[in-house]
Amino acid sequence: MATKEKETVEVEELVSKSELFIEQNSKKILLGIVALAVIVGAFFGYRHGYLMPLQEKANVAIFKGEQYFLKDSFQLALNGNGADYDGFEAIIDQYGNTNAGNLAKAYAGICYYKLGETEKALEKLKAFDPKDNMISPAIIGLIGDCYVNMDNAQEGVTYFEKAATAANNEVISPIYLKKAGFAYESLQQYDNAVKAYTTIKEKYFNSVEAADIDKYIARATALAK
Repeated sequence: MATKEKETVEVEELVSKSELFIEQNSKKILLGIVALAVIVGAFFGYRHGYLMPLQEKANVAIFKGEQYFLKDSFQLALNGNGADYDGFEAIIDQYGNTNAGNLAKAYAGICYYKLGETEKALEKLKAFDPKDNMISPAIIGLIGDCYVNMDNAQEGVTYFEKAATAANNEVISPIYLKKAGFAYESLQQYDNAVKAYTTIKEKYFNSVEAADIDKYIARATALAK
């Protein structure tokens, strides 16, 4: 009994550490492509003419929010400062059909997640329309985190696997596969956990996660028996 409790605690600790790592990397990935998203949005807005003025306003409106976001001032980023910035929620309402408005949904989702408002985070993240191959896995993976935090690891693992597939690279995919493995272990689906860990070992063997993946494979294999 004590051994089983110890195993459960270990899995919970690993999931917690992994969540922190994903949050940090999701933020970096998102911020890293903001400039590209804005440029692309401006380009298409220019081509269509009528969207350009709205897109420009949205770009100006979201800039202040990005600064608050970078400083982890999530309440201000969401709801504004009562002076020269209205907040991501207001930007979504006013400019939701622009690229910046769409990006505000992702920002808002992450803010709510960091503030512990998981259901609101899930709503905003699902409303976001991923148009970039880099940002999409981060948002999909964070949706998985939301479900795990809502005690729905079965749904969460689906999104972790989707995120790994969408990324399809040695930097991001192994992170979500490892999270999938942890989630499967929490569900006592140890064979599936072994598959997730083994994929890291065989397909993403040069990744950071592959360095110590054998111990996770061994653990899940032992538990499966």
